[in-house]
Amino acid sequence: MNKINFTADRVASFQCEPGKKQTIHWDAKTPGFGLRVSAGGGRAYVFESRLFGKTIRLTIGNARAWTLGKARTEAARLKTVVDDGKDPREVRAEQRFAHEERATAARRQDVTLGDAWVVYLKERRAKWSELHYRDHIDLSSLGGQEKKRGKGLTEPGPLATLMPLKLSDLSAVRIGDWLEVEAVKRPARARLAFNLLRIFAGWCESKPQYRGLVDAQAVSTRISKDTLPKRAAKTDVLQREQLCSFFLAVRQLDNPTMETYLVGLLITGARREELAELRWDDVDFRWRALHIKDKIEAAGRTIPLPPYLASRLLELKRLNEMRPNVRQLKKLESKGETWKPSQWVFSSLSATDGRLAAPNRALHRVCEAAGIAPVTPHGLRRSFSSLAEWTETPTGITAQLMGHKPSATAERHYKVRPLDLLRKWHDKIELWMLEQAGIDFVPEQPGLQSVA
Repeated sequence: MNKINFTADRVASFQCEPGKKQTIHWDAKTPGFGLRVSAGGGRAYVFESRLFGKTIRLTIGNARAWTLGKARTEAARLKTVVDDGKDPREVRAEQRFAHEERATAARRQDVTLGDAWVVYLKERRAKWSELHYRDHIDLSSLGGQEKKRGKGLTEPGPLATLMPLKLSDLSAVRIGDWLEVEAVKRPARARLAFNLLRIFAGWCESKPQYRGLVDAQAVSTRISKDTLPKRAAKTDVLQREQLCSFFLAVRQLDNPTMETYLVGLLITGARREELAELRWDDVDFRWRALHIKDKIEAAGRTIPLPPYLASRLLELKRLNEMRPNVRQLKKLESKGETWKPSQWVFSSLSATDGRLAAPNRALHRVCEAAGIAPVTPHGLRRSFSSLAEWTETPTGITAQLMGHKPSATAERHYKVRPLDLLRKWHDKIELWMLEQAGIDFVPEQPGLQSVA
């Protein structure tokens, strides 16, 4: 190995030997210090030494970026590392790892609730129902969007003010102050938002990148108990003797879609959005079944379709498939649109997404016309559960029809009720409601296809 004292001029004159891919010229002054010149013209300072009987070689840097003096100093430093019995490559890897650890720790401290919330929703969405996922979106929304119903802009969700905060800043004091403000404006939404935040904090503890950032006391249930008002029991239900007035008032709406929807809420006990999102593909008239998107179960649930409700849906289907008149078709053509039946069971021409969205006003008018206390759409669901007891329907049957989670071990692991068993009790509940309402309804034929 020929060595020569490096000078700036000599280093600039070094060339790759002909016929070789690269040539290393070694410095006589600094042990293990050299210049590698490739056939393509690349020039880099290198260091070579032996450690525990093995040769190690490292690239110091590009000769155009490193001065000779700086490169020689680095080679001398590497020689001291080797003399200490250390591999410079391992030392460099350890330094890189420590740097990355410091950078990761710094990034962890800078993670905001909004950043982690996006990751959380993306990971968990497949485990949730569409309604549950929408709750997370709505409660964290920044607002300022055009309202789908009515005029003006949407308001920020309860969690919106927390989204810009770092996870490490979510202290018990900060969450308590936030909850006090939200509890005054919208206590029910604040309670739901806090519960979702508490579950999110638990998820953070299962992720190494977020573990330990959220103060456990910040999502303690004690904060919600001390801040939020006690939840009042809701009692808006239809009484047995009010069924006649209710059904009579519903028929006066002069809107078959709204009429069937409100009756459907009462007869099925479904949640408001579960029924509103019903598509014709979810309705099986042959086997009298409805597949409903469930708030709890992402796959949804299948419940029976009682005869009277089936007859109402068949009428809606007939109206939905009825072609518009010539004037209406021309109006659609002028807009560049073509007519086709709606995919929604409870369709609405005035709604943005084409389905019924705001039943509250119509239901309020029904209650006024019937002379009964106001009942909410969820009150109709509550009414189904209460009125079902008149028919001595087992509570497990009622819960399964409504989409409640099983509450007992036997219900969760041993009771598997087929659709025909549910249908037996569901038909009984509907028939009892019709009798109390004074509606004389007789299916065209007995059996599953009584309305097909």
